[in-house]
Amino acid sequence: MIKIHHLNRSRSHRILWLLEEIGAPYDVIPYTRDAKTNLAPPELKLVHPLGKSPMVEIDGTLIAESAAITEVLCTRFAPEMIPDRDSAAYLQHLELMHFAEGSAMTPILLNLYVSRLGDAGAPLHPRITSELDNHYSYMNSRVRASGHFVQDTLSAADIMLSFPAEIAMQQGRAKDYPALAGFVEMIHARPAYGRATARGKTDA
Repeated sequence: MIKIHHLNRSRSHRILWLLEEIGAPYDVIPYTRDAKTNLAPPELKLVHPLGKSPMVEIDGTLIAESAAITEVLCTRFAPEMIPDRDSAAYLQHLELMHFAEGSAMTPILLNLYVSRLGDAGAPLHPRITSELDNHYSYMNSRVRASGHFVQDTLSAADIMLSFPAEIAMQQGRAKDYPALAGFVEMIHARPAYGRATARGKTDA
């Protein structure tokens, strides 16, 4: 049995979606953000020292970090979602899996935190905006004619890139990055995505 430590309104939604896509049975252990601080509850630190979500338990083994969880789940339950290791597509997969939580998330998080500083953060906004544009443009350019990244069917990279792509849309950038907007629209229309959203709301 798989258990997912799921925090509401977080990147762990990607793992709920992946679990629904691969059809693996799982239990949700819900956590709710603090209403005032919007931070994760301290109970998550009882599971892992970093106190972050998602975390997944598979056969009693705890796995943290979204990309690692995605890689493990796809390798075990949906190997078709990872390109053959001897292919050029696998190198693209590897790059984008790391990009999703590395390069892409840095300006997104900076934008979130600096926006809370008010006027004090104003000098930083031009640079942050420039970096957001740079990363969103790169993602937009990597969307294939099929609407996916890396492969022409759903892949691990699609799962990982869904979060920064959704953030771009929440920031009102659909017209600037139409391919990215199409990707988000496509994944939101998938039945498994809808089930994951319902499961997350119900259990968290």
